[in-house]
Amino acid sequence: MQQHGMTISYGENGAPHVVEKESPRYAEAQKACLPLLPAPSPVRAGPQELAAARKASECMRERGISWYPDPNPVTGEVDQKEGGTSEQWQALKRDHRDAYRACMPRPS
Repeated sequence: MQQHGMTISYGENGAPHVVEKESPRYAEAQKACLPLLPAPSPVRAGPQELAAARKASECMRERGISWYPDPNPVTGEVDQKEGGTSEQWQALKRDHRDAYRACMPRPS
């Protein structure tokens, strides 16, 4: 950000902060620097969320969707690259609506 003309201050915890967020140069500097940021750490699912995600994957397989993958053991999310073809994923809700409704946890 400094290379793009921004002034940086450091808080009590040592974290850097851009001072001139109202500057017309800020958007351009942010756009140039954004690719340099590290990837965010995955959000860890809690034990209940992981258990629900595992149960949903098992449920889908029990209902005939044998290719349905297990969830990620950290995030609880299902990665489409881990199982099934793109065609199977596209057809999942259309062709397996009952299984999807029965197995997928609904937000409370």
